[in-house]
Amino acid sequence: MRLIKKSILYTVIIIVLGILITLGLEAYIKQDTSSRIYTEMRNVPNTKTAIVLGASVYSSGKLSPILKDRVDSTIDLFNNQKVNQILISGDHGSDDYNEVDAIANYLINHGIPQNSLILDHAGFNTYDSMYRASKVFQIEDAIVVTQDFHLPRAMFIAKHLGLDYYGYQAKERAFRIETKIMKREKLANFKALFEVVFKTTPSLSKKKV
Repeated sequence: MRLIKKSILYTVIIIVLGILITLGLEAYIKQDTSSRIYTEMRNVPNTKTAIVLGASVYSSGKLSPILKDRVDSTIDLFNNQKVNQILISGDHGSDDYNEVDAIANYLINHGIPQNSLILDHAGFNTYDSMYRASKVFQIEDAIVVTQDFHLPRAMFIAKHLGLDYYGYQAKERAFRIETKIMKREKLANFKALFEVVFKTTPSLSKKKV
């Protein structure tokens, strides 16, 4: 019985420590990046490039609500002359799934000139997108567009890669945050920390590995 009680106690302690570490890392990332994140269009600094980060698209090519909000916010930046080109960074890891072209088509259909678009078909995750924006596409200054739950992590990665990027919080017009997304995002913070500490190098090709 004593052994069982000790096992339960240790399990509880481990769970509590895990929760505290997870919340602490989340708080640290938010504090570390808060000065480079903007929520109001009028406050966003002018840069050459907006980087819109990919998310799910349907088989029809229609943008998911979460992605539509990111892209619509990017259109707002372009139309308000905050940027003059857009880097689309998304997953095109197979012939039958293509976030990048779906976003490009949406942008063009909403009045964005095709020659203002840069396509990154190997932005398989946030770290890859930030790394490739700098190393492959030579983007020196940019506004990164995504939702509030995701933006601090994106900016944390950019900052610790030495990039002079800012973040613009996408307006949640078509999308509402789900609990499962928040849980996944908290765990993704640990992956981001590992990547920036060890300076991992993503694949520079289109093929997903």
